[in-house]
Amino acid sequence: MAQFELLLPKMGESVAEATITQWLKQPGESIAMDESVLTIATDKVDSDVPSPVAGTLVKWLYEVNDVVQVGQALALVETESGSAAAAAPASAAAAPQASAPTPAAPAAAAAPEAVPFVPATEALPVGRTSSGRFYSPLVRSIAAKEGLGAAELDQIPGSGADGRLNKADLLTYLANRGSAAALAAPAVSAPVAAAPAASSAPKTSSYSPQEGDEIIEMDRMRKLIADHMVMSKSTSPHVTSFVEADVTNLVRWRDKVKHEFEKREGEKITFTPIFIEAVAKAIKDFPLINISIDGDKIYRHKNINIGMATALPTGNLIVPVIKNADQLNLSGITKQVNALANRARNNQLKPDDIQGGTYTLTNVGSFGNVMGTPIINQPQVAILAVGAIRKMPAVVETPEGDMIAIRHKIILSHSYDHRVVDGALGGMFVRRVADYLEAWDVNRNI
Repeated sequence: MAQFELLLPKMGESVAEATITQWLKQPGESIAMDESVLTIATDKVDSDVPSPVAGTLVKWLYEVNDVVQVGQALALVETESGSAAAAAPASAAAAPQASAPTPAAPAAAAAPEAVPFVPATEALPVGRTSSGRFYSPLVRSIAAKEGLGAAELDQIPGSGADGRLNKADLLTYLANRGSAAALAAPAVSAPVAAAPAASSAPKTSSYSPQEGDEIIEMDRMRKLIADHMVMSKSTSPHVTSFVEADVTNLVRWRDKVKHEFEKREGEKITFTPIFIEAVAKAIKDFPLINISIDGDKIYRHKNINIGMATALPTGNLIVPVIKNADQLNLSGITKQVNALANRARNNQLKPDDIQGGTYTLTNVGSFGNVMGTPIINQPQVAILAVGAIRKMPAVVETPEGDMIAIRHKIILSHSYDHRVVDGALGGMFVRRVADYLEAWDVNRNI
C-alpha cells in the first residue's frame, strides 16, 4: 500500500488559488479513479476535483472554506503500490506550480466583478501586513481595488482557518461598508479612494421580516452576480435598441437539416450557434463594438470571443466563451456551444472557459421571453438578447402585390455603453445581425 497526495490542479493561467466549498468524500471512504473528491471555488467558477487514482481517502489536509494554492496537497489517498507509482509523475509535474505566486494578481484582475480592464496596482505588501496577519493574493488585490488600507483590513473578522480573511468575508464587508453594521476604520488610515469605492458597492435596504417570511442566504455565486450587475449599471449608461427580424427561412432550414446533422455529428444544432455566427459576422463589419474601456482608454480587441449567458441548474448564471468565433464554421461553433453548455450544467467548467470574452449573447427566448433589456458584461461595451421565435402575421411583398402571410419573427435587443457606443453604431450593428439572419440560404450545406 502507498499514500498518494491529491493536489489542487492548475485551473488556468490566471488562477493561483481556490477555496474548498465541499468535501464529497469522507475519510475512510473508497474512491474510484476519476471520481470527484471535493468541490472548489475560484473567483471565476466552481468545479469538482477528481482523483487520478483509486483507493481510500485517508485524511483531509484542509477544511471547508480554507484557501489552497495551486499545486498544494488537498488530501491523502491510500492506494495500491502500482496505482500510486503510476500517478507519481503527475504529482511531481503539478508540484512546481505551487511555487509560482506571480499569476495571483492577474487572477483578481480578471474576476467577473473587476471594473478595470487593466490590473490595478497592488496597495498592500505581499504576504503579511505589519500586524502579522496573512492575506492571500486574491484578497490583497480586491483590497487594493477598493482602496482598503492595511489597518482597515486588519480589523475585518475572518471565517477561515485561524481567523484568516477570505474573499467571501471581504465581499460581505464591502457590501455593508459605511453602514452601522460595518467595522469603522481609523480615519488616519483610510485612503482618499475609499469613499468613491464604497459608493459603488451594492446598497443594502432595511427590511423588517414579516410573519411567515423565509430567509434565504445568497450563495457565493449569487453574491458575485449581484455585485457584478450593480457595478455594470453604475459604470455604463445603458441604451437598448430593438430590431424585429423575419427568420422564416432560417427556421425552415434548421427543420430540414437538424436530424441529418445530429445523426452525422452526434450533436444537436440549436439556434444559439446560428445567432453566434451572425454576431461574429456583424462584429467584423463593426469592429468598434468589440472593445473594452479603461478610464479614457479604449481597447479594440483583435479576437472575437463571444460569451453565451448560460443558466445553471441552481438558478445562477455563468458566461462561457466561444474563442475566435469568427474563425469557426457553423459545425465548429455548434460543437463548442454544446460542450460548454454541458460542462456548465455538470459544474465542470474551467476558469479558462469563461475568460477573454469580448461580446456577449443571451438567449432570453429559451425561457419564452419575447425580448429583454440585458445588462452589459463588464468590461465589454455591448450585449445582445435574442427573444423567442414566434409565428406572426406579416405583410409580404410579392411580384403580384402585398399579401398577408404567417412568418417566423424574432426581436433582437441590443444594450450598449453610451459612453463609447452611440445610437448610430449600436443600432446599425443589431440591424446587421438581423440582416444576416433574414438572408439565410435555405439550401445551405452544413
